[in-house]
Amino acid sequence: MKQLTKAEEEIMQILWQLEKANVKTIIENFAGSKPAYNTVSTIVRILESKGFVGYEKVGKGHIYFPLLAQSEYSNQSISKLVNGYFQGSFKSMVSFFMEKNDISTSELEDILQEIEKNNKKS
Repeated sequence: MKQLTKAEEEIMQILWQLEKANVKTIIENFAGSKPAYNTVSTIVRILESKGFVGYEKVGKGHIYFPLLAQSEYSNQSISKLVNGYFQGSFKSMVSFFMEKNDISTSELEDILQEIEKNNKKS
């Protein structure tokens, strides 16, 4: 799967949240400063060519929608991160964040509880 640029990912986050939207609605949902209409339109067309976004024609415009679930993209992005920087080891990744103090003890406990919960489902 192709990776998204920061701008593409920002638009995908909005589409995942809204499920369907035209370019104007996407722009309205940007936090902070709003990008130009042509910029968003171009990025949406790039996302379409990459296979991330589909559209339906409505009148003279288009309504865009994600073709890929957010969870699927997240899983593949995390896997790429773990494989690329931590030699495929989630343990190494967690250790890295612990050493850098980017993860609190309570967050680590929450992670362990999630792991235990998922192991009980299996």
